[in-house]
Amino acid sequence: MTATLQIEVRSATVLRFDDGTPVRAASAVAAYEDGWLVVQDDATHGALWAGDSITPVRVFPPVEGLDSFSPAEGTKHLKPDLEAALPVPDGRVLLLGSGSTPRRMRAALLGARSEPVRTADLSPLYAAVAAALELDPELLNLEGACLAGPSLRWFHRGAADVPSASVDLPLDDLLACFDAPREVPVGGVRRYDLGTVDGVALAVTDALALPDGTVLVSAAAEDTPDPYEDGPVTAAALALLDDDGVRAQVRLPELRGVVQKVEGLAPREVRPDGLEVLAVVDADDPEMPSTALVLDVRR
Repeated sequence: MTATLQIEVRSATVLRFDDGTPVRAASAVAAYEDGWLVVQDDATHGALWAGDSITPVRVFPPVEGLDSFSPAEGTKHLKPDLEAALPVPDGRVLLLGSGSTPRRMRAALLGARSEPVRTADLSPLYAAVAAALELDPELLNLEGACLAGPSLRWFHRGAADVPSASVDLPLDDLLACFDAPREVPVGGVRRYDLGTVDGVALAVTDALALPDGTVLVSAAAEDTPDPYEDGPVTAAALALLDDDGVRAQVRLPELRGVVQKVEGLAPREVRPDGLEVLAVVDADDPEMPSTALVLDVRR
């Protein structure tokens, strides 16, 4: 590591829809229209947070008549598990599933709210990513993505003995899949050692590209044997990556004694000495509302 990071939590906001129901399982966030689109990984709709209002945004049609899913209801296997969200150059927002089951290999492309949402089954692409990473497809868990020039850099979280990693693929080819199925070349494999906390490996949960070519990632030390089951989270962190690996890393502070499992990052302001980031936290409990943190990150 050749650099340092410092973090200050500027604010923490509990996220509830205007009708009082919780914004569940926040897994990604991106600038959208006049606010922020917060993605829920266990629902077919996201949350548009604009000013003091939070309203639902339809992403996928209901699955077997359901719009939300949970282990308690025996419906976790039906959820779309959207884990990455990022604006693309034409102004739309791309949402990507984790790929950890066949139902989670779908993507959505959101334009203006007046436009229909476009969706695509990307199963062949997820298979190609697993092959590039030399992974059994059942271990695939793609949790973050960012733009690296004309490429999408897509991050695999990893679990147990499988490290975090990323691949690069042409963004234009991926977007063309929303018009018709096509082969998307996958390459640029990178692997990352973010260290461990109490014997549990830190693994990437989202990524944000910075103007100097480095990438800021969030990471969590989640004690789980596979990409499907949740586990206890012992720590969370931010790390700065470059082509040589991890340049800097810092633990995220706990709030009221609770680890903040950040799963989504979006830039609010980028400065020469750092940036202000909107980060969303997944409580791993469908009854608890997600939290949005404003983080000041200094380099």
